[in-house]
Amino acid sequence: MKRVLAMASGGGHFVQLLRLRPAWAGQQVSYATVHAASAVDVAPAPLFTFRDVSRADWWRLPLTALDIAIILLRVRPQIVITTGALPGLVALALARPFGVRTLWVDSIANSEVLSGSGRLARKLATEVVTQWPALAEDGVAHWGSVL
Repeated sequence: MKRVLAMASGGGHFVQLLRLRPAWAGQQVSYATVHAASAVDVAPAPLFTFRDVSRADWWRLPLTALDIAIILLRVRPQIVITTGALPGLVALALARPFGVRTLWVDSIANSEVLSGSGRLARKLATEVVTQWPALAEDGVAHWGSVL
């Protein structure tokens, strides 16, 4: 059984993450997102929260990175799976140097180009997948759609 950290920002990113749950059935899963109220969606699995950050409020990045580092230390995942956004990218950057396998699933909303974070994830993640076959390219695979 693997220790999995499944994490995403709030809203659609977290909804897509929850739709992937069958992929890690039978594993020891912890979740992380920005809303503590999401604990009801993942119970009985543990839920950790972090401060959200985006390009619009980039100055919050150090605090979010600290939150995520603490989560990684507590969970000690063998695998990190994220559907984004920027906090997921932070988790990849912090986890990868320690040999943690990482998976970035780009949002289904990005039908014409990868998200900005998805493009950066190609350099950090063990695997990057898109939900649109036309976007599969060097370093980006298409495994199907979440919806």
